[in-house]
Amino acid sequence: MRLTRQTNYAMRILMYCGTNKDKLSRIPEIAAAYSVSELFLFKILQPLVENGLVETVRGRNGGVRLGRSAEKITLFDVVRVTEDSFSMAECFDNDAAECPLIDSCGLNSALREALGAFFAVLERHTIADLIAARPNMRMALGIDHLDQRAPAA
Repeated sequence: MRLTRQTNYAMRILMYCGTNKDKLSRIPEIAAAYSVSELFLFKILQPLVENGLVETVRGRNGGVRLGRSAEKITLFDVVRVTEDSFSMAECFDNDAAECPLIDSCGLNSALREALGAFFAVLERHTIADLIAARPNMRMALGIDHLDQRAPAA
């Protein structure tokens, strides 16, 4: 199974926002940090907002932030809202009647068990875990550099 690019960058958006938790994150800054287009990130943002993983703040000084704490957003939460299909084989699909083994094959059962185990692991890990695994993430994403440029209040 391979996760889509959309899921990959959705997790990256959440990691960026979680690392920059005291401030609003701006899409141009996130796009620059990951060398990806702003348009692509805006497309990914929609399901994250619709499912409460990210909040948007409009206006001149607007941006995005996590919809709930990084400790409460699991990797499964992200995968669930960004992936279209979890069909690992044709027999996962409802129209798999073409297979003569559909009622007597153990493949479907084994793959469903494997997928369940995959989801269980994703459920155990949070965005906070990903951030904690890289203590220098602020520097790697250029957030510290942005903070140094910001005018003093």
